[in-house]
Amino acid sequence: MQKPEDIKGIITVLNTPFTEGDRIDLPSLRRNVGNALDAGVVGFLVPAMASEVEKLSSSEREEMVSAVLDEVDGAVPVIGGASAATQETRVEATKNLIEMGCPGVLVRVPYEGEGGYESQVREIAELEPGFLMLQDWDSEGGGVPVSLVAKLFEEVEPFKCLKVEVVPAGVKYSRVLQATGGRLHVSGGWAVTQMIEALDRGVDAFMPTGMHRIYTEIYSLYRQESREQAKELFHRLLPVLAFSNQHLDISIHFFKRLLFEQGVYSTARVREPILPFDDHHEKMADEMIERVKGITARVEGE
Repeated sequence: MQKPEDIKGIITVLNTPFTEGDRIDLPSLRRNVGNALDAGVVGFLVPAMASEVEKLSSSEREEMVSAVLDEVDGAVPVIGGASAATQETRVEATKNLIEMGCPGVLVRVPYEGEGGYESQVREIAELEPGFLMLQDWDSEGGGVPVSLVAKLFEEVEPFKCLKVEVVPAGVKYSRVLQATGGRLHVSGGWAVTQMIEALDRGVDAFMPTGMHRIYTEIYSLYRQESREQAKELFHRLLPVLAFSNQHLDISIHFFKRLLFEQGVYSTARVREPILPFDDHHEKMADEMIERVKGITARVEGE
């Protein structure tokens, strides 16, 4: 199994495709996985917040993960998403993902104090996933204290990776890497709008949804010491990110619509409750989709 510290690049977070009958559309999911692999992604995360995970039943979550594991067939790591509303459910989901063969598991444990957070992380780690990735999500603040992250990294053997999604993310990236001597694998999720800054700070991986080929090209250019070219390509993408990253629900709407227009997903269906996507959103989304198609064609032509 690939060591988690060696997973460097783009880890795709998969939106859940639904049929018109509101079932998981497995052929569409497999097409998305195949396209992402062809684009050069280094892993997958499923299911996660962008997968509308809280609206999926436990059987749907397992069905989705199973299909991704089968389609990937060991080519890259599939990180199973075990986040849930309660610790009991997180533990049960982690057990299932380990049994299914996921080499790593991501869990978001709500931070409500150091003692409770640490005990819950340790309980999950005792299940012995191949590696444990903690999701440090805080849409309004700094998330889990850096000192606690460092303590857990030194004391909890499976904890190898941290997905940082806090405000602001940049300083947190640097402080975590400094506190762990650069040994903790750090990835960025929601703060993908600061991708070049994150690369400058030494972030290992990024977890966007969609636009696989563009993101892998930005990452590749940067790692080839072509920072200016990477920045120029990323800047062409910024209007798309400014629109899609208004809110998680808008992002879900947009990327499903993009995948539908690209012929990857058979519908752009989302599940309620979710923020509405009105006529103005649709107009802007169509314009941004054309922009993505143009950027992708240029990248593939080069």
